[in-house]
This record gives sequence, C-alpha cells and structure tokens, in this order.
Amino acid sequence: MEEVCLNSEPIFDECDDYEVDGDGAFVDNGNESGEAQSKKNPPLPTVGLEFDSFDEAYDFYNVYAKELGFGIRVSNSWFRSKRKERYRAKLSCSSAGFKKKSEANNPRPETRTGCPAMIIIRLVDTKRWRIVEVELEHNHPVNPQITRFYKSHKKMILAAKKAQPQLHPVTEVHTIKLYRSTTLNGCSGCSNVDQREGISSVDHLKHLELKDGDGHALYNYFCRMKLTNPNFFYLMDLDNDGHLRNVFWADARSRTTYSYFCDTITIDTTCLTNRYEIPLISFVGVNHHGQSVLLGCGFVGFESVECFVWILKAWLQCMLGCSPQVIITDQNKTLVAAVTEVFPKACHCYSTWYIMQRVPEKLGGLEGYETIRSQLNKTIFSSLKIAEFETSWTNMIKHNALGDNKWLQSLYEDRTLWAPVYLKDIFFAGMVPIDANESFKTFFDGYVHKHTSFKEFLDKYDLALHRKYHKVSVADLESRNLSLELKTRCNFELQLSKVYTKDIFSKFQSEVEGMYSCFNTRQVSVNGPIVTYIVKERIEVEGNEKEACVKCSKL
Repeated sequence: MEEVCLNSEPIFDECDDYEVDGDGAFVDNGNESGEAQSKKNPPLPTVGLEFDSFDEAYDFYNVYAKELGFGIRVSNSWFRSKRKERYRAKLSCSSAGFKKKSEANNPRPETRTGCPAMIIIRLVDTKRWRIVEVELEHNHPVNPQITRFYKSHKKMILAAKKAQPQLHPVTEVHTIKLYRSTTLNGCSGCSNVDQREGISSVDHLKHLELKDGDGHALYNYFCRMKLTNPNFFYLMDLDNDGHLRNVFWADARSRTTYSYFCDTITIDTTCLTNRYEIPLISFVGVNHHGQSVLLGCGFVGFESVECFVWILKAWLQCMLGCSPQVIITDQNKTLVAAVTEVFPKACHCYSTWYIMQRVPEKLGGLEGYETIRSQLNKTIFSSLKIAEFETSWTNMIKHNALGDNKWLQSLYEDRTLWAPVYLKDIFFAGMVPIDANESFKTFFDGYVHKHTSFKEFLDKYDLALHRKYHKVSVADLESRNLSLELKTRCNFELQLSKVYTKDIFSKFQSEVEGMYSCFNTRQVSVNGPIVTYIVKERIEVEGNEKEACVKCSKL
C-alpha cells in the first residue's frame, strides 16, 4: 500500500512521495522475445509536489524531460550567504536563455531559443524541496522520438552503469525511476500486463475507476487547497501499479470543528450503498446549533476491510489521533469490521434512520405491509422499557407470520446496536431519531446524484461547504442578538438561555415547559421494583387551561 502525503506539518506522519523502484534504472536492451518494454509517462511537474532532497527533485524533472525529449539545466540558484546552503533553485529547459556572442572565427551555431519551460523549487521546513512554480510550455518542438544527446541525461547513463551488472554494455537508458509512477487518470478498458509473468497486474475492481482527467483534477485541487491553506490535509493511497485506490481529505475548518464537537460522528456511506458513480464516504458531526457539519470525506476504491481501515486511519491521523466516543454507521459488515479494528474503545451503533429507510425495500412486497410498518414503528419508537420492546416485537412477528424473514431476524439479533430503548445512556447529539416522523438528510443531499462525476463533485463540494458555513454564520448571529422569552419560572431556564444557542435552547425549553406543567406528583403503590405515581398536569384545551391526571410507573 503506497501513500502520497503532501502535508508539511511535522505533527503528522509523512510518507515518502517517491521511492526507488527496483535497481533505480530501466535499460532498453529488449527482452528475450525481442519486444521493447512499454514506456510509462511520469507524472507532470505540479505546484506543491515535494521531494526529500534537491537531487531527487532534479532527477524527477530530468526523467520528465527525457520522456518528452528535451534536456534541463540549473539556470539559477539561491544560497544563504553564511552557511552557503542552497534554499531555492530554477531548473530550466536546456534551450532557455541565449548564449553570449562568440568572437571565434567559427562559432558554434545558436541552439538556445529563450524557452520559458522551467520549474522553481524551494526548501521548506529545512528538509524538503517543494515545487512552487511551473511552466510546461516550450517555444520550440520537443519530440522523444528524435535521437539527441543532452548533457543532463548523462547522469542517467552513469546511474544505469552502477545499477546494472557489467555483462553487457549499457546502450540506452529508459528512466531513472526515483518516484512512484501514478496512474491518476482512468484506465477503463486498459490492461497492464507484466510481460515476464504473463499475468494481469491491475485488478480493475480494486481501485478508483477514474475518467480521463479526473485524477489530475483531484490532485490539482488538493495542491491548490494546500498552498492556500496549510492546514488542509489529504492522503492518496496507491496500489502496487500506481493506480489511485483510496483518497481522503479534510479542510482546516473541518479539523477545527472536530476539536469542539468530537463526541459523536456518523460515517455516511450512502453513495456506496446506492452505487453512485463516486464512491464517496463522509464523516459528519453535529455543531452547537444542531446542524450537520463535515469532518472530512474521501473516495473508497473497493469495499474491503483493508480499504475502510485505510480511510479510517487517515481520518484519525488527520484528527491527531483523537477518537470519537460514539460512531454511527449503516450495517455494512466490512465497515463494521474496520471500525472495530481502528476504534476499539468507541461505542459503535447502527443508524436507526438508515434501517427505517430500508423498510419499504425489505418489507414492501409483503401482504399487509402498512399494518406491519405501523406495528414496527410503534415497537421501535414507543417502547419505553426493554420488556415492552421485546413483547411488542414478538407479537408483531407472530401476528404477521414473519418468523422466516431473514432481514427482521438480523435486526433483532443486532437490536442492542440500533433500537432506541437500548441506547438511552448514549449521547447521540440528536443524530439518532426518537420519533417515526423524524427525517434526516445526508450532508451532500441535493448536491450529489447517482451520476455525479469526480470533477463535478469538486465544484459541488465547494458550493455545499460555502452554503453550510453561511447557515452557521447566520445561526451564530441570531444566537448573539436574539433575546429569548422565558416560559417558566425555573432558574435553570434563565441560566441556560444565556449559554445555549437559539436552536438548542428552544429544544431544551420545550422539555422544561412540559415538566413545569406537572405541578403535583404522588406515589400510590410499590410492587417490587415497580413504583406507580399519579401526576397532575396543566393542559390547554380549546384555549382553556384544565387539569389532567396521568398514572405512570417506573422500575
């Protein structure tokens, strides 16, 4: 598993962006069948790309130049005067600039054209070199098929001589591969075959199926975000053939938000479940207004425990190893296994809302479906005690002859992970419905559809975040400037009106108001663990206030 991480902050464990492949060189001598090895295009020089050393950056650009058919040279260098340490350099096309006029009788012909193609690299964090400026266009023809020897390519031959056994002379150097070649764009219909082994080296089912340009659109977006916001975080997971397998990213605001609201998160895999074109997975929390907030997201190339573990660990690394207390997911067994492995101490629950969304699909074809659905809702949301839930569930199964229904059987076996009556002591921050009429929307609802492409999603992603952040700002403003009306004489209502935001306080206030209307409570009997009370409550009927008595019991 190969990771590409361009985060410059030392608090994160960085992985090498480039590494030597094999002996560090490939020689085009032909194989036994007489067929030449197929050439792989190296990745384009891109702003934000980082290297472990100056030589590594030079070799990267030199390999790129060799593949396109031009040479390079160091046209400018900047040094710190006291230590004579290079901290900035400009690598240009060998045709850059112009030579001084020679006074010789037979001067050499001018070969330079003032070509603007170049990259500028700079030392960051005193240990890594980063590309800070790129110009790819040349003002002269370049062709890798034209045989021409460039001085910069001599280093490739020297490296090849050192790496190859001296049984045969080195005739031509193909590439010094000091980086991991990434196949970022889609390869639908293509097949990479290892000619020595005669077997396919790419499993199309286990990496992201990107269309032409999708990979570079993702990478360029990440580089742009990283340069404009150093706290932007992303990781790219490559398979052994350089194909993009998994991706994760989170912006600075998501990371800061999690530091405040890290109690409960939902891992949303709606796009995976519904087989969307983009295999999107989102980490979602709830803020101080009760609004959904994005805590990071990614793309999963294959629904395996390994891939889910990678993306969960990437998210955990992004959040500095701070694990949430409660994690809500759907019933995806591979995701469940990954959550158990990465977050062994967190309380893991299933999404009740997701389960209820599947009721029409799983039970819609049964006779008496409406009656079954009504009984199921009552069992789930009206049971105040575990005994009530068990009795109601048994009666529903028995009266509707559902004993052989596999889906309901699996739900009952996992009831402690999703049924509200079993989860009363767990803080869900309002992310679990307590009423059958409650509805929830995914974070990107309205922005992503079944055929949204990777490129399109990047535009929708920014738009969605902009609108969500605007709602947070409006809610913040309303909470600061709004004077709330108190409905009871309880001291804690006054106290919390100064602490809670408008939306959270309104929910709290309705509970206080309901409690305040209960003006008299009297115990009437005790039967073992069951205590029975009579509660008098003021209620309003047709504008008139009346008293009502309610008999209730508790264990």
